[in-house]
Amino acid sequence: MSDEKQMPEKKNYRQTLIACYLGFITQAITANFAPLLFLKFHADYGISLGQIALIPTAFFLTQLLVDLFCARFVDAIGYRRSVVASEITSALGLAGLALLPDMLPDPFVGVMICVVIYAVGSGLIEVLVSPIVEACPFDNKDAVMSLLHSFYCWGSVGVILLSTLFFAVFGIAHWKILACAWALIPLYNIYNFSVCPIERLTEEGKGMTIGGLFNTPLFWLAIILMICAGASELSMAQWASAYTEAALGFPKTVGDLVGPCLFAVTMGISRVIYGKMGGKIELSRFMVGSGCLCLLCYLLASLSTQPILGLVGCVLCGFSVGIMWPGTISLISPRLPQGGTAMFALLAMSGDLGGAFGPSLVGFVTQQAGDRLQTGMLVGSVFPLILIVALLLLRRHESKK
Repeated sequence: MSDEKQMPEKKNYRQTLIACYLGFITQAITANFAPLLFLKFHADYGISLGQIALIPTAFFLTQLLVDLFCARFVDAIGYRRSVVASEITSALGLAGLALLPDMLPDPFVGVMICVVIYAVGSGLIEVLVSPIVEACPFDNKDAVMSLLHSFYCWGSVGVILLSTLFFAVFGIAHWKILACAWALIPLYNIYNFSVCPIERLTEEGKGMTIGGLFNTPLFWLAIILMICAGASELSMAQWASAYTEAALGFPKTVGDLVGPCLFAVTMGISRVIYGKMGGKIELSRFMVGSGCLCLLCYLLASLSTQPILGLVGCVLCGFSVGIMWPGTISLISPRLPQGGTAMFALLAMSGDLGGAFGPSLVGFVTQQAGDRLQTGMLVGSVFPLILIVALLLLRRHESKK
């Protein structure tokens, strides 16, 4: 075998992939652990429910600000420094939950400081992990990307189930030990990202500017796809526990766990299936099919008179949205090869915006309809519908070329 063929084997990109897997698991921990403790914070620290409602808002807004920051500055700072910083801040924020609220006069301030710190890490992970994998010389990158994003799903399921098991065995009073235990994963991953090979997506100074991206019609189509992907996913996911309660009569605490878990499991299964079979399935066609299934799930959840069918629609929706976020990244990356970090950051920001706007719209319409959730979900079906149209426009553009 010639030296030319042996050269790619000198770098262990498998190590890079493992680090990125753990990166998404870290993001799942930061997103899902604190919500399991909201009532504990309320009971132990006297934090009002109104203040607790600000915790996910602070987490989300911090991620949006990090997305904007990455679009401007990450190329100058460097991928390795930035992604190592993501693990450091995630570990500090999670471990800080066990210490800072008790050290400050106002425990709520301590909780919020920790949330903002690990939200910085979560935002950096969201922006950096996908381009790091995209820059690696893997075959079938769209399949690799889908499998990569499935680790967020499995991380979410793992955090919810293992935390619940821990609380059942040792008692929720020992949650601080668990917070420190979860912090060990990003702490370990600092080493992985410090030593694994990391390539640049574009040569220094050759990536597209933010202005250049916004002057590209294809990028606007990508933004629409990401907004609809985020909205389609989270509009249903945030109502998953409500459907579980309505369909099966579970108490709220069980519904809060079973609904989101089933949704995350089916979403992860979808990403694994495409990750294993991606080379045999055309991505845009798979996404159109997923969009149609998602639309059907929304209609089933909103129009069905049988509660169990509403649950089926909710759970299957997880499967249908699984490919949307990573699939959009994989569709656009080869079509805008000079997009660089700014493109990935703005796409992540668009997905987050959809994830904020979609559930808010569903909630607003539900309230206006006299708290009729089905009406809100019916309006939510507009997101998969727009996604299908955008994908068909992309396929039409490609066929003309």
